[in-house]
Amino acid sequence: MYLNKSRALYVVMAGLLLLASACEDKYDLPDQPLSKYIKVYMPAAVNNPVNHVLAITDSAQVIIYGADYGGPDYPQADIPVSFSVNPALVDSFNRANNTAYTLLPEHGYTLSATSAVIPYGQLSTPPLELAVKTSGADAVPALKDYLLPISIVKSTVTVNEQLRTVFFVIRVQPNLADYPDFDRSAWSIIDFSSQEANGEGPDNGRAVFAIDNNPGTFWHTQWQGASPGPPHHITVDMGAVKALHGLSFLDRQSDNDGKPQSVTVETSVDNLSWEQAGSFTLQNTKDLQKQFLSGFRDARYFRVNILSSYNATYTHLAELNAF
Repeated sequence: MYLNKSRALYVVMAGLLLLASACEDKYDLPDQPLSKYIKVYMPAAVNNPVNHVLAITDSAQVIIYGADYGGPDYPQADIPVSFSVNPALVDSFNRANNTAYTLLPEHGYTLSATSAVIPYGQLSTPPLELAVKTSGADAVPALKDYLLPISIVKSTVTVNEQLRTVFFVIRVQPNLADYPDFDRSAWSIIDFSSQEANGEGPDNGRAVFAIDNNPGTFWHTQWQGASPGPPHHITVDMGAVKALHGLSFLDRQSDNDGKPQSVTVETSVDNLSWEQAGSFTLQNTKDLQKQFLSGFRDARYFRVNILSSYNATYTHLAELNAF
């Protein structure tokens, strides 16, 4: 009995010694100066890339940036920090991420400051402002994704290299409600891939019914006697050059297959030289669908190319408009 108690006491004491040793190891600080763990960084860079979709407004849209202090204590002196935009980082970002962003145009933004101070006893600079101009002269063009890298370039404290730069992805997105459809009274259809002039009856099938202001009629590609497959197209002359922002689509008001799915758009001012103006996927619905082009442009003519339709090789469309 005595031996068993002694053995038990030995086990307990050994366990306590091991626990004490483990605790000592756990809380021992590394044999290095604390200054090694003090760094400044851009807090927004933790979420790189940082996406901002901006509305079109009369006043500039503001995005906040700045620098923070990281360490075991508060700064014991002021820490001056300098910032800059490095255009070369756009190419390296694109290569690393398989993207194709372009640098945010310099004329379209301002930085409130390129230097700031993390004050003694504080953990961050005052908030600095990236102001992006979204309307008027020199505004950033809408409907395109831009990249703006802002980096810490100088500091009296070591910079965290992984968080030195914040990559802002910026897109100016208009509000569809601000762009009503055009009046189509001077419009004409000047070209189309095919139309069904007989099989849909006298009030349906022909291309002109896509711009007749009647949702009950529709253009239908040919199916009687022949049924050419995609791509299908229809070309509109608006009668004058307009600032073209996008297109409106109203599909045939029935549950028939053949509603447009994959669509591309081309524009022209003279019906001779054409440029790509956007591509998008329409929904299989009878509701009105409005789509911005890839950028605002002046045009008199536009061509809609329907590359595929829902569950059919033919296609149809009740109303086609622009805004």
